[in-house]
Amino acid sequence: MSRWRELTGETSGEDYAARFAALVRSGKDVHGEARFCAALVPAGARVLDAGCGTGRVMIRLAELGYDCVGVDLDASMLAMARKQAPELPWFQADLAAFEPDPLGIAADFDLVVAAGNIFPLLAAGTEAAVIEHLTAALRPGGLLVAGFGLDEAHLPVPPGITLAEYDDCCAAADLTLVDRFATWDADPYDGGGYAVSVHLR
Repeated sequence: MSRWRELTGETSGEDYAARFAALVRSGKDVHGEARFCAALVPAGARVLDAGCGTGRVMIRLAELGYDCVGVDLDASMLAMARKQAPELPWFQADLAAFEPDPLGIAADFDLVVAAGNIFPLLAAGTEAAVIEHLTAALRPGGLLVAGFGLDEAHLPVPPGITLAEYDDCCAAADLTLVDRFATWDADPYDGGGYAVSVHLR
């Protein structure tokens, strides 16, 4: 069982969407992840939102002209994504076994983004498999971008995967680290409790 399912029971889609809607109403900028991705690949590029949740990142990227596909295991989150953007392609799938072809998706993404603490919330021991499957969905020269917390201050669960372990999994999948930041605003990484990593296939 994933840490996400243990935490939420996979019934939190409406609450999650409502929380971000309240942030938007209060004037908060909730599009840092999309802006970060848009700085890496040009409009029109194919983007896979891995662990897309309620679709906040992907919907914004689609508005900016990206060709997006969203994948998540939580039906309650996907229901909200489909409600907000029914015209976009949303798929329910386990990232640890994700295969684009059976879903009719071409495995030639320019960028795969895993935002929202995807890796710390996976089922323990599946991290390497997830990275392998996401890498297989990338075209040669494509990018895997993942941002996640590394300590209790940045996570809703006890810390799981370390940066060193994440990098080892990426190296095993023939990915190369090209950049790392402390935030989605591209602040320099200084060893803190949150990291956004960019790996190249």
